[in-house]
Amino acid sequence: MNSSTTTVTTWSLEQTSPADLRPSAPPAGDTLRIVRAEVPSPEFSRFLYASVGGDIKWIDRLGWTYAQWEEQLARPGAETWVAYDRGTPAGYVELDAQDDGAVEIVYFGLIPAFRGRRIGGHLLSYGIARAWDLAERWPERTPTKRVWLHTCSLDGEHAMANYEKRGFRLFRTETAEEPQVVTPGPWPGAFPAV
Repeated sequence: MNSSTTTVTTWSLEQTSPADLRPSAPPAGDTLRIVRAEVPSPEFSRFLYASVGGDIKWIDRLGWTYAQWEEQLARPGAETWVAYDRGTPAGYVELDAQDDGAVEIVYFGLIPAFRGRRIGGHLLSYGIARAWDLAERWPERTPTKRVWLHTCSLDGEHAMANYEKRGFRLFRTETAEEPQVVTPGPWPGAFPAV
């Protein structure tokens, strides 16, 4: 292995029935709300993407133009669901309907300050349920037959366990050498004290 590369394992997981979903209970208290961002907003979506993925090497969309963000967000069956804790964005799940009845969970995660509070399992459960009932909001789309996602060894330490607890099953594993990257954040001190 070259010192400027790192070995990355990518796992693809799926559910093939709404009955596969094993939902997580919401966190204690009544402070969390999950709301669909119904107005496509490249600025807001880029904020969520960079804030959630800044420390786990999400870089593929950082160079997107405003027009690329608009195009992605305006696709029929593309949805962004945002978790708010007392009015503050805590994380999000982005869905993308595909032509074959599959819905991909393209992005999912929490802003670092909100990790470890039992929000992730509930937000993921909510997003999966919305993927399964997506055709109710987009009648022109094929009803969902499969919900899938991929994660990798650069992702958060609890990501894979959360996916498996929610009922996802592994269907593909790939390993590759990828260039090491510098991510945009978060800045020092952004993580909650443990």
